[in-house]
Amino acid sequence: MLQEPKSRFLKVKCNDCENEQVIFGSISSKVVCQVCGRSLAESTGGKAIIKTQILEVLE
Repeated sequence: MLQEPKSRFLKVKCNDCENEQVIFGSISSKVVCQVCGRSLAESTGGKAIIKTQILEVLE
């Protein structure tokens, strides 16, 4: 029997430049927008604090 993963990939949209990118739900360092450099997510040691709009949860 396979266990469900505790985290998923998230498709997010930058609030400043509207760039869409895929990030992991449990990150170990700060994630910034690849276009404008705005902070999209902060690490907490577990699930990330998402600072932008989540468009889709990818499976």
